[in-house]
Amino acid sequence: MAIEQMAMPQLGESVTEGTISKWLVSPGDQVNKYDPIAEVMTDKVNAEVPSSFTGTITELVGEEGQTLAVGEIICKIETEETETEAAPKREEEQNTPSDTDANRQGKDQSNKARYSPAVLRLAGEHGIQLEEVEGTGAGGRITRKDIQKIIDSGMKQKSEAPAPAAVQTTQQAPKQQQKQAPAPVLSAGDIEIPVTGVRKAIAANMHKSKTEIPHAWTMMEVDVTNMTAYRNSIKDSFKQKEGFNLTFFAFFVKAAAQALKEFPQMNSMWAGDKIVQKKDINISIAVATEDSLFVPVIKHADEKTIKGIAREITDLAKKVRNGKLTAEDMQGGTFTVNNTGSFGSVQSMGIINHPQAAILQVESIVKRPVVMNNGMIAVRDMVNLCLSLDHRVLDGLVCGRFLGRVKEILENIDEHTSVY
Repeated sequence: MAIEQMAMPQLGESVTEGTISKWLVSPGDQVNKYDPIAEVMTDKVNAEVPSSFTGTITELVGEEGQTLAVGEIICKIETEETETEAAPKREEEQNTPSDTDANRQGKDQSNKARYSPAVLRLAGEHGIQLEEVEGTGAGGRITRKDIQKIIDSGMKQKSEAPAPAAVQTTQQAPKQQQKQAPAPVLSAGDIEIPVTGVRKAIAANMHKSKTEIPHAWTMMEVDVTNMTAYRNSIKDSFKQKEGFNLTFFAFFVKAAAQALKEFPQMNSMWAGDKIVQKKDINISIAVATEDSLFVPVIKHADEKTIKGIAREITDLAKKVRNGKLTAEDMQGGTFTVNNTGSFGSVQSMGIINHPQAAILQVESIVKRPVVMNNGMIAVRDMVNLCLSLDHRVLDGLVCGRFLGRVKEILENIDEHTSVY
C-alpha cells in the first residue's frame, strides 16, 4: 500500500491557483485513474479534476470554497503498489544521473531564467535563490516541483542571502497595500458581497496585467456600411442553412486574424530577456457571464473562414454559459479581440490579456453623418476599433499599420465577399 498525494493542477496558461467548488468524492470512496474527483474554478475555466491514481480516497485536504495554489495538495489516495511496480522505480532512481556540473553541461538552458508566478512566490517565501536551482522543465525551466523538492528535503541554498529584491517586491507589496487600505465605512442599506475564488483570480490577473505591462493605445474609425448591408442581407438564409447566427463579430475576428498574418510582430509576447513571436494565430475572445469573465480561444483563426469563425464563437460562448468550457479551450491564445460593442460601448481601452502584447476592442456600430470624398455628407455605419498595446513589445508605427490594415479589410467587405 502507498499513500499518493493529488495536487492542484494548472488549468490554463498563467493560472496559478484554483478554488475547489465541489468535491465529487468522499473519504473511503474507491476511484479509478481519470475518474473526476472535484470541480475546480479559476478565473479562466471551470473544470472537473480527474484522479491521477486508482485507489481509495483517504483524506480531502482542501475544503469546498478554498483557494489553493497550483501544486498544493488537495487530497490523498491509498493505492496498491506491487513489488514489480516498485522495482522499476528503484532501478530508475539508481540510474538517475547526479546533478553534477558534468551532467549539466550540454543541457538546453534557454528557459532557465523564465519563472512562473507560482515559482517566484514559493521561492520568495522560503528564501530560495532561483539562479542556484537546477530546473527539470523544458529548456531548463524551474518548475514548482523543483522548488518544493528543495523545501521538502530541507536542503540549504549555497547562499543564505534573502530572495531577489524583485521577488520580494512582487510578493510583499500587495500585502502591504492591503494592510494600509482603510476599510470602507458601511452605511444603512449597504450590502457586503463575498469575493469568490473566481473574482479573486480575475482581480489578481487584471492587477498583474495593468502593473507589469506598460499600456498604450490607439483608435481608428472604420466605415462598415457595405459590410453591415451584406451581413444583414444574408443573415437569415445563413441561419436557416447553418443552424447558427452569422454575427458582425465574426467579420471583425477574421479581419484581425488576416492582418496578424501580415503583421506577425503583433502576434508576440514579452518573455523577460526576449520577445517571442508566435507562429500560430490563436484569437482569444472574451465571453462574460453574470459574475465572471472567460477568455476561450479560436485556434488557427487565420486558416478559418468567416463561417468557421462564427461557428467557433457560437460553440465557445455556449460552453461558457453551460459551464462546459475546458482547460484546452482556454489555452494557446496569442492575441485578443473583445466585443465591447455588444453592450453599447463606443470607445474603450482594453487591459491586455497577459502575456499577450495587444488587445483589440470592437465597439458598437452606429449610424453617423460622414463627409465623403466628394464633399457630400452621408449617413454611414461607423465603428471605432481601439487597440491597446504592450509598449515593451510594440511601437506605434507597426500598430498603426496593423490597425490600418484591419480597417482596409473591413471597408472592402461587400456582397462579393464569401463567408465560406
